[in-house]
Amino acid sequence: MFININKIHEIQSSWYNWRQNASTITMTLMALIFACFTGLMAQVSIAVPWSPVLITFQTFAVLMAGTLLGEKYGGLSMILYLIIGVAGVPWFSDANSGISAVLSASGGYLFGFIIAATFTGYVFDHYENARKPLQCFALMLFANWVLIYIPGLVGLYFYMTSTGATVTLAKLLIAGVVPFIFGNIFKILLATGISTSILPKED
Repeated sequence: MFININKIHEIQSSWYNWRQNASTITMTLMALIFACFTGLMAQVSIAVPWSPVLITFQTFAVLMAGTLLGEKYGGLSMILYLIIGVAGVPWFSDANSGISAVLSASGGYLFGFIIAATFTGYVFDHYENARKPLQCFALMLFANWVLIYIPGLVGLYFYMTSTGATVTLAKLLIAGVVPFIFGNIFKILLATGISTSILPKED
């Protein structure tokens, strides 16, 4: 079967070309759609007996927001997700909402979402090499395990200490990192596969 490389490049560039020419209103609506998608993915959850943080599919939505919307609107989508959730829409993990959700065990991860989507979008938009498979995988790993999990662990630490618990680094990692390793590797691989398939390799 003959593969038309030029046609593939044309398809890959089509979203970027559309996005660059789209109006502010259109892209803001796209950001809102991704905020809703993140809220939907938050409801795909699994409870872990030894951790107050649920396993969800949110990080996949965050990584894809940066890929498809870029730094400005990828970040905006996560800001909208946070603001609308605080305003009362129950679309945080376990259908939570309000300021109490931000102060909960998973609250720190919400701020990490904004950082990760913004940074991922920035790198993809400004560095063509980052769109190649290995580089893309490395970027997704960094965004997930550093940009999302460091704020997440900081928030989790303060939550756990607020309950009167003595928190060591080992306890923090067991509660906030260990349960999510395999699931996040799967989500990172999935996000990498989709991103490298749709991102243009040259502008």
